Amino acid sequence: MQATVQHPAEFSRIVLIGFMGAGKSTVGSLLAPHLGWRFQDADVVLEQQAGQTIAEIFSGRGEAAFRRMEADVIRALLREENLVLAVGGGAIETEVTREAIFSAPKTCVVFLEAPLETMVARCEQQAGAAVRPVLQDRDRLEARFAARLPYYRQAHLVVETAARSPEETARHIMESLNLFSEEGRPA
Repeated sequence: MQATVQHPAEFSRIVLIGFMGAGKSTVGSLLAPHLGWRFQDADVVLEQQAGQTIAEIFSGRGEAAFRRMEADVIRALLREENLVLAVGGGAIETEVTREAIFSAPKTCVVFLEAPLETMVARCEQQAGAAVRPVLQDRDRLEARFAARLPYYRQAHLVVETAARSPEETARHIMESLNLFSEEGRPA
């Protein structure tokens, strides 16, 4: 773990960023209850609002339309308090979305990092892996990961997930952000 930027002294929102398979949704759903906060996955909210899966949006409307919809969903979610928010791996590639995430007041951004091969293996084990054609094109996958890495590294906190279970990762985030009471329980 390394802190790349000092996290806000007070925050009411944690945004989890990282490549597909980093563990954002899993860790977020574990972290939120410890804090007594809500968890939202921006991709799930987008699919609910659109009435389509992300794959359907990409194939039917294109990536540009998807990124505009994603930006709107994320900006709306960033207005909520006491929230752990997982965003899609490519959300930070869009400047307006990246700016919204990194400039949102009272927001701590956490990058969940793992080696690309570890994340690919996790994705291949998930249901619906066949819907991610990008997994089949390793050169393109590596290029996307490399392009996103500088943006991910702008996070307030970087947490390595490869050697940690999701539960250990959630606990590590809480410890790193001093979210425990004096008795050692989640604040």
